[in-house]
Amino acid sequence: MSYPRKEYNPDQPKKYWSLQEAKLKIAAYCAYQERSQEEVRKKLTERGVHGEHAEELISNMIEGGFLNEERFTMAFVRGKYRLKKWGRKKIIQELKFRKISPNCIKSGMKEIDEDEYWHILLSQAEKKWDLIKEKDPMIKRYKLQQYLIGRGFEIDLIQMAIEEMISGKKL
Repeated sequence: MSYPRKEYNPDQPKKYWSLQEAKLKIAAYCAYQERSQEEVRKKLTERGVHGEHAEELISNMIEGGFLNEERFTMAFVRGKYRLKKWGRKKIIQELKFRKISPNCIKSGMKEIDEDEYWHILLSQAEKKWDLIKEKDPMIKRYKLQQYLIGRGFEIDLIQMAIEEMISGKKL
């Protein structure tokens, strides 16, 4: 037996939450995965909970341990650099975009192990190098460098990684 599937309609307004409903829904939302205060604030606004009521709910979530910016930042940093293979610059930029405090960003960036970071950069460089079809080595190197800058790695580390990779491959 199959159940009728509810279709998503972007024109249909979202159902607003009562304060009691918002408290339960936001607790579940925060318990599912780490969230930033800004994400919770946005979710509450989408569901019609604004101003003092929203701030009070956020305060309750912090007091209850459901919401913790530092914990969110640490989980975010670990995930982005280990799973998505992002560099420091891209991670910091995204955290700033999510309105995370500079102190939380600083403590979250401590999650990055220097040796692991270097190996991630090298492996990303080697993978991309093999995928670039360019014949001219200078253009190929430039394309690789641009790719790694886009991934958020620091230019000095990129240049060191390219040198190490090229000298290891004897190209």
